[in-house]
Amino acid sequence: MYSFLTTGPWPDYELIDSGNFEKLERFGQHVLARPEPQAIWDPHLSAAEWQRANATFTREKGSQERGQWKIKPGTPEQWLINYDQGGLKLRFRLGMSSFKHVGLFPEQDPNWQFIYQQTKLRRAATPRVLNMFAYTGAATLAARAAGADVTHLDSVKQVNFWARDNMEASGLDGVRWLVEDAMKYVKREVKRGSKYQGLILDPPAYGRGPNGEKWQLEDELNELLKLCQQLLDPQDHFFLINLYSLGFSALILDNLVTEIFPKTHTTREIGEIYLHDRGQRKLPLGTFCRFAT
Repeated sequence: MYSFLTTGPWPDYELIDSGNFEKLERFGQHVLARPEPQAIWDPHLSAAEWQRANATFTREKGSQERGQWKIKPGTPEQWLINYDQGGLKLRFRLGMSSFKHVGLFPEQDPNWQFIYQQTKLRRAATPRVLNMFAYTGAATLAARAAGADVTHLDSVKQVNFWARDNMEASGLDGVRWLVEDAMKYVKREVKRGSKYQGLILDPPAYGRGPNGEKWQLEDELNELLKLCQQLLDPQDHFFLINLYSLGFSALILDNLVTEIFPKTHTTREIGEIYLHDRGQRKLPLGTFCRFAT
């Protein structure tokens, strides 16, 4: 089933406006303006409204990601926001990085809900969940809050520290933290005969492992998904993958999942994730596929 997912009402987050390749967002009490390559339309609000942002990110010449924040006096570089949806209560530490990110992808709200609810539906007494390319851990915490034994894997040590801060701020504990290359780890898990009731993947278009291992999405994804198929408990599982690369449509995910995963799952959704601003423009922010037994 082809679906469009978007974030529900959230007091501590709002996409205020988008356009001219930028987005204007509110995180808690602070409004940020930062680049967004898919917002090719005109902004809904005036330039004066955009200038009220507490912090604005400007890219370095020749870089799509790296740049600097211009922060107004009195605006903290780090702060906390709350998330309370569908019985899932979490707390996140945000901060302004040199790569325009703030430590959270709010459009993933419907997937956090999916993880939370599907973890609760597992027949295993304590479901095992592996979250790869796990970043600052929102998906990890959704599974942990539902009672899972969670392994959080990311190749960047500092990001894992950030995720641990989010865990503690959310009043949770017991997550297993790994600074590891995802492909290497999954291969070892397959050899060990490990099985998981939940797998979560959020791979970047490109990146490096902790020892310089190269990750290129189009070169590695097919093999990684084949390994994931061997890790899933065949009778009791959920699976979720997000892709942010502009070159990867939902049809590519559909082909891969249809080819690799036997139809042991009873539900499957595939489609796009978006956020809507006050002008009701829909800002696309990636593709996803998720299924469960």
